[in-house]
Amino acid sequence: MTAWFQSLEPSKPVEMVGLWRGAGVPSGHPLDGVLENLRWFGKRFHPDMRADALLFQWHPGRLVAIDPRFVPIGLAIKLAPFGRTAFAQTTFSYLQKAFRARGTTAALEVRTFDHIASAAMVYNEQPIVDHFRRVDENTLAGMMCVRDDERRFFFKLTKIDAQA
Repeated sequence: MTAWFQSLEPSKPVEMVGLWRGAGVPSGHPLDGVLENLRWFGKRFHPDMRADALLFQWHPGRLVAIDPRFVPIGLAIKLAPFGRTAFAQTTFSYLQKAFRARGTTAALEVRTFDHIASAAMVYNEQPIVDHFRRVDENTLAGMMCVRDDERRFFFKLTKIDAQA
């Protein structure tokens, strides 16, 4: 998967402004399937290069930005099998209001990964950088890198109408 990701064209942060629907790309990472089970919607990138890193579908037509600091990434990876259960989905739906972000939770910037500079989203309160590459005009590939963890989580983002 990393080789495929590296073969894609770099993206620029300014091209990413808007609302994007996310989907995991199975790669053997412990988090495969977890976000989808918890009703992950995607990401929103603002013109000031700030980002809502984790948007979830709360009710039909209602998105909630979650603050990632409430679930440390190391713990999330260790609890990944639980995160794919119906019980986790139900519990998370009740906790979304408490986990709601009070502002943006990440920033867009250009970062270099394996000698290629491209757009990246740096989380405020987590040791996470999501690197992005362009698949086509409306699709991005994402690769989540967690500090001190060699495993990579892959996802795709599809640009949608900002009114959704």
